[in-house]
Amino acid sequence: MMSLKILTDKVLNGEQVSKAEAMFLYEQPLSELCESADEIRRHFCSNGFDICTIINAKSGSCSENCKFCAQSSHSHTCAAQYPLLSKQEILAQAKTDHDQGVLRFSIVTSGKRLSDAEVDKMCEAVREIRDKVGISVCISFGLLNEKQYRRLKAAGVTRVHNNLETSRRNFPNICTTHTFDDKLCAIRAAQAAGLSVCSGGIMGLGETVEDRIDMALTLRELGIKSVPVNMLNPIPGTPFESNEKLTDEDMRRIVAVYRFILPSASIRLAGGRGLLPDKGKGCFTSGANAAISGDMLTTAGITTKTDMELLSELGYEARLYNE
Repeated sequence: MMSLKILTDKVLNGEQVSKAEAMFLYEQPLSELCESADEIRRHFCSNGFDICTIINAKSGSCSENCKFCAQSSHSHTCAAQYPLLSKQEILAQAKTDHDQGVLRFSIVTSGKRLSDAEVDKMCEAVREIRDKVGISVCISFGLLNEKQYRRLKAAGVTRVHNNLETSRRNFPNICTTHTFDDKLCAIRAAQAAGLSVCSGGIMGLGETVEDRIDMALTLRELGIKSVPVNMLNPIPGTPFESNEKLTDEDMRRIVAVYRFILPSASIRLAGGRGLLPDKGKGCFTSGANAAISGDMLTTAGITTKTDMELLSELGYEARLYNE
């Protein structure tokens, strides 16, 4: 027999919920579900909150055909196009964010993967940040190999970001220029290089509830401890420009169930948070305990100052988790 209380106690006792149990949880009354998820969050993560910022260090002209992305060369958007930023530009942004209390800074680039020469340039930038700022550095450089990840780790990178985006079943509906297995290969290469991995997906791509749960179960199998939960911002000029936006209730339900599946993870509200009326506040009392602050890659975000004030109001403390 299943009940919300039985499954909550099961997770609190260190056991895992099954796919069938996660599907059951998804249908439970929202208020009770979110309260239970927040109890699990407090038990495993206390009041720590992992807040990070990102910099769009190479924008546009991407060869990949991800249907949600404004930077894809297959879409027709007004997204900026520019090559790799200089290490001075990246360093300046890292210092600004660090001075505002941010503990983790992520360098993100468009494209399927960086070349070896570009990886070398980014290694220089990372060394500069670690020497002169001290902020923890995460990178998102596409489908790199283990050798490239080892070079980045030696330069001072602590974490690699590479989203699965959706479930294995749904992935071909989202992108056909690379595969779900390509994603898994890059994630495992980063782990083999000794780096932690941040990986999640985007909600609102036309996926089913089962797809959402399947992705979370894959993340659990991979041992992922930082899980971005993005909400699609349907950008004009992309194939998904007419997708219906998710609601605050949708997002609270998703992060609550993810907390049951991934009880000790940093569940991170990311892209699309600014579309929510409360900017994610309800999700931060429903199981989420991390966020990307500041601007996103091609859209405006929420200021770090505003987020720091919200964390204080909710009783959270900015802290690095699962490094």
